[in-house]
Amino acid sequence: MSVKSVTHLNFRGDARAALEFYQAVFGGRLTVVTYQDAGAVQDPAEADQVMWGQVVAGDGFHVMAYDVPSRLPWDRGENSFFLSLRGQSVEEVTAYWEKLSDGATVAQPLAPARWAPLYGMLTDRFGVVWVVDVAAEYQG
Repeated sequence: MSVKSVTHLNFRGDARAALEFYQAVFGGRLTVVTYQDAGAVQDPAEADQVMWGQVVAGDGFHVMAYDVPSRLPWDRGENSFFLSLRGQSVEEVTAYWEKLSDGATVAQPLAPARWAPLYGMLTDRFGVVWVVDVAAEYQG
């Protein structure tokens, strides 16, 4: 038996756009089920919003997302979570960084760090904080 942890992102009306963006960055298969599709519409204005969605890529990338209905509390929050993206090569990580940084606010530019060949931190255009690095054994 095995268990897998998947990051689940919560939005207010931006889940489809975010998932489409992440698919453009990482590739893979996009699946979206709207409240209408599931027969779970409580507010007609939210019928086409995402009740359940995900992007799954062949290289192991997997993220889920949904639109929190307006009847439930939601706040984008600040530093409530980071999404960590760790790659095996400088080239791989740099390519993802370049795509993720489109419309992003860069907190730490992608550069060598004491603990990794490359490390960077940004908040993408959907408010998701990404920490990106090349996986390396810690030499502390």
